[in-house]
Amino acid sequence: NLETPIIKVSMKAKYWLCKRKNGFFSFDAETGKRESLQTGDKEEAKRIIRAKNDAATQPAINISIAKAYLVGIDPKLVERTWGFVMQEFCAVKKDSTRLRRERAIVGKAFNAIRNKKLVETKSEDFNAVLKSGGAFANLTLRCLHNLALGMGWLLAPVIPPKLWPKVEKKPKRAITPEEHQQIIEAENNAERKLYYELLWEIGSAQTDAAILTAANIDWKNRRLSYHRLKTGELCMLSIGARLEKLLKSLPLEGPLFQKISTLKDKDRAAEFHRRCRILKIEGVSLHSYRYSWASRAKQLGMPERFAQSALGHASLAVHREYARDGVAICPSLENYEGNAMSLRGVESVLAATV
Repeated sequence: NLETPIIKVSMKAKYWLCKRKNGFFSFDAETGKRESLQTGDKEEAKRIIRAKNDAATQPAINISIAKAYLVGIDPKLVERTWGFVMQEFCAVKKDSTRLRRERAIVGKAFNAIRNKKLVETKSEDFNAVLKSGGAFANLTLRCLHNLALGMGWLLAPVIPPKLWPKVEKKPKRAITPEEHQQIIEAENNAERKLYYELLWEIGSAQTDAAILTAANIDWKNRRLSYHRLKTGELCMLSIGARLEKLLKSLPLEGPLFQKISTLKDKDRAAEFHRRCRILKIEGVSLHSYRYSWASRAKQLGMPERFAQSALGHASLAVHREYARDGVAICPSLENYEGNAMSLRGVESVLAATV
């Protein structure tokens, strides 16, 4: 049991210092709850109790006192805002990544914290951003939070990792052969039509296909290869008869798509969206051609390492995400048994001949 308080404090004091065995505890006079002060030093325990009582009786000046201590560690710690973190978040060398991040932080959802100081940020501020933004805002806010925390600009997480709201992504699907055929038949622009055909054949990202040149084609070895703009991964595909016919209808020198290669990705996406809206095709984008390619490859039983090489995925988990809608149909076992028996028969004949 707790002993009698060992220091004299005002009768109105919320916390009392008590000793039990070799440790010191704070005793809450209002709730009767005791809490270990994690120290065996009496003077240190007294200072902690005084601080707890000051915090309970003078909440208005607590932040000012805390700031005074923090300035001694890092003068800019109490001045940094989330706007500063956003600038650092966008300070990357790769253009595609920088542009994507810049588009994310200009969203209205981030206005709630843009000028908010990091040391004054509460979980309610983050909740306001999460409620007004979507899945992309959720992901971006988490990246900003992790950046500030990792750089030491935040003293503690605003929202603990386990309590962070889960991202609810919109369902994504592949373009079906019927939808692709509708798009091709309705497209009057010859270059765009060939562009959509190439996306269907190679499953590349829209920008990767748009910037392809004749130098990416190795006719001697019948290969099409390029490095993904986003990750730098090498993509390499063999050229079949259908792809050969398509590539030979494109320029033999320079960019394969003279005009499309000069457009921004948002402009290409907007034109495709307009075409789909006219045809009343919903739930797809230019990126859906990648899902379609991966799904078709899985259904046909293509080995995963080959599909990875074509799509430029360094991770098996990423490829499985793209091909999650594909259903691989297992061939009949009796066919395998028949092939195995035939092979054994051939081996027996060869052995007897020898």
